[in-house]
Amino acid sequence: MWAELDSRWPESIIEPSLTRIASVMELLGDPQRAYPVIQVAGTNGKTSTARMIEALLRSHGLRTGLFTSPHLVDARERIRLDGEPISEERLLDTWTDIEPYIHLVDKNSVESGGVRLSYFEVLTALAYASFADAPIDVAVVEVGMGGTWDATSVAAAKVAVITPIGMDHAEYLGDTITQIAGEKAGIIAPGCTAISERQGEEAMDVLVRRAAETDTQLLTEGREFGIVEREIAVGGQVVTLRGLRGDYDDLFVPFFGEHQASNACVALVAVEAFLGSADQPLNVDVIREGFAMAETTGRLHAVRLDPTVLVDSAHNPHGAQALAAAIHDSFTFDRLIGVVGVLGDKDATGVLEALEPILDAIVVTTPASARALPAEELATIAEDLFGGKEVMVEPELLEAVDRAMAWAEADTDTGGNGVLITGSVVLIGDALRLFERQVGREMGMGEIRIDQEGLD
Repeated sequence: MWAELDSRWPESIIEPSLTRIASVMELLGDPQRAYPVIQVAGTNGKTSTARMIEALLRSHGLRTGLFTSPHLVDARERIRLDGEPISEERLLDTWTDIEPYIHLVDKNSVESGGVRLSYFEVLTALAYASFADAPIDVAVVEVGMGGTWDATSVAAAKVAVITPIGMDHAEYLGDTITQIAGEKAGIIAPGCTAISERQGEEAMDVLVRRAAETDTQLLTEGREFGIVEREIAVGGQVVTLRGLRGDYDDLFVPFFGEHQASNACVALVAVEAFLGSADQPLNVDVIREGFAMAETTGRLHAVRLDPTVLVDSAHNPHGAQALAAAIHDSFTFDRLIGVVGVLGDKDATGVLEALEPILDAIVVTTPASARALPAEELATIAEDLFGGKEVMVEPELLEAVDRAMAWAEADTDTGGNGVLITGSVVLIGDALRLFERQVGREMGMGEIRIDQEGLD
């Protein structure tokens, strides 16, 4: 199965069409219509928000399906049932059921001058079919790229969530915020409730127009809901959030940074909207239980202590800015060294500019991807931006991490130094494999493997 999927065109490329995925869904009896869907789009924060929405729904006793992308270590991370990665057996059974229809659509598409279903389209079909077979009460689905033409949009969302919109994937989504927001806004459809985090003026104008065109209610952070208070706490933050039905206080959110507090707030509001329009607030103890269950892997979490080694999947300037703010907000390192690798189609200068203020030194490396920017080229950019700070080059991640940890351990007087690994989802996946004994227990996985380069 995996070899067959890996032979398909990668998810880092999209084609503006839902024809192939819609054809497969129709042949399968449209499983995506067997349950309500909460769909999450945006540039950054989609996975964290989707994870929190799913955990909150699960805490309310609902059986959930969660589809996110890309994966960090194992492709089964993307398809979860009741919070757990889909089993290999269930996934293979679903593949056996849908494979003939996949190949039929492939054949028809190629004969008409098109292409076979992509890796992401097949995974989307697997997710929707697995959820229908389970069965589930609700699916939380993260958009892969964009929104309008994303394969997940073959399902009509009951609740459409938009996280912050910034520049990324310009070659496919457009080279202006207005164009990119237009693609993200495609998940807002008649009959849904649309919910948006704070946006820049350009992006918000697009969302407002789309809501008006579709006669859809648009709820926005700072107007209908928002953060009332937040305090830094061990392992995350404690927040008071204003939802649609009232205030919810003393909520522990196991994510760092104000941006994650916003993600938590929009997740809460999405669940309020999904569960109905009653005036009474949701049970705050159930909400607390839900946030406590949310998975944080790859989102500024520690994979080692003494020295502290943090990993974060920020891979564009917008994400790197949020990461830098979270480090400044939540950590007090004496010195912090970065292990950074980026892909060649990303804004490496923008990423490094965002990280420079929080890093005392940097080790640049090369992610294990054909799309990677070579470490030597990244070092040239870093040397221009990091002034007199030390810039080291280690193309192999293992050597880069070893060198960074040695640097962090060299100052024995303070013991307050740390290592931050970031810049690419591919890089973080490989970093997690380096610490897989600890991370494997956290993720509840058995065998850990990497199946497909993710959409970074």
